[in-house]
Amino acid sequence: MTVQDICTAMEEWAPLAWQESYDNAGLLVGNRQTPITGVLISLDCTEAVVDEAIAKGCNMIVSHHPILFKGLKSLTGKNYVERTLIKAIQQNIALYASHTNLDHAPKGVSYHLAKKLGIEGRVLSPFQNSLKSLIYFIPAAQEEFVRNALHAAGAGNIGEYSSCSFTSDGTGRFTPSAQTNPFIGQANQPESVEEKKVEMIYPAHLESNILQALKTAHPYEEVSYFTYGLSNAWKEVGSGFIGKLPNEMNAGEFISYLKSSLGIQQLRHTALLSKNISTVALCGGAGSFLLDEAKKQGADAYISADFKYHEFFDAENTCIICDIGHYESEVMIKDAMLDYLSNIFSTFAVLKSDIQTNPVWYA
Repeated sequence: MTVQDICTAMEEWAPLAWQESYDNAGLLVGNRQTPITGVLISLDCTEAVVDEAIAKGCNMIVSHHPILFKGLKSLTGKNYVERTLIKAIQQNIALYASHTNLDHAPKGVSYHLAKKLGIEGRVLSPFQNSLKSLIYFIPAAQEEFVRNALHAAGAGNIGEYSSCSFTSDGTGRFTPSAQTNPFIGQANQPESVEEKKVEMIYPAHLESNILQALKTAHPYEEVSYFTYGLSNAWKEVGSGFIGKLPNEMNAGEFISYLKSSLGIQQLRHTALLSKNISTVALCGGAGSFLLDEAKKQGADAYISADFKYHEFFDAENTCIICDIGHYESEVMIKDAMLDYLSNIFSTFAVLKSDIQTNPVWYA
């Protein structure tokens, strides 16, 4: 197994196309062809985490937060970012980050935060404009073969349904030129063929692979196809999560339940409301941008982190804002990444970092 194998596995779960434009997810340090001796999972990548990887015989660190976030004009060790990068490079340790793309992924950060609270539900703010439709034309005898090739490339999945497509009958007409070698018909002779028109949905970020699969499997020299964008929401991919608590409870009980479920001692919150808490929205990390959406969807409470003072007023006594801390809202993703990679790779150790990297302390 190589560094690239780990990158591929992580990007099957959380494709880099799903990261925000400001982000810097992916392989940050290392040679993709380097054989893996072990992988260390951490929320953050710091000098101490690199030291831990060295001590545990791991030559790759997979973190949620990217250590290399802003552009560097020098690498002299003048701050913790540069020192961490220098140490990783000197020790031949690859650094990989899965950040906002993992926030947006199915069963990503917010999902696992909800899971800790026993909340079952759905994505709060699904992706828009990330799905496309493919239409192509194919002789009936080859229709199943090509359709299956496209499904294998990732087309035709809708929610919990796979291998989805629609086929209609029609007649294709064409005249091959003298420079062609047609699969059906003869050069310079008009031809008509009973064909199938096939339509299926696909994720936009897979377009290159899907079109390559179409052209490889299709028997025609010139494949007739069309693609167009869809405004459909991608319900499994997006920001935040919303659902129901296992049991309805009053506001005081909810705060206690939140602290005990997440193992935290304190949190910041708005005034407790007199109504019971049942529907809860949440977002791992800095999630104030989703407050309005949480309120619109009827959340009694919204759990996230990094709210500014004036943003607490935006609850407007319609829901309880619970700011549990950035680290506290995301640390559970370490276990999820550990389980995910451990289930795929068995020829080397995948270990979880023992270091608490939270830079925020409470007196």
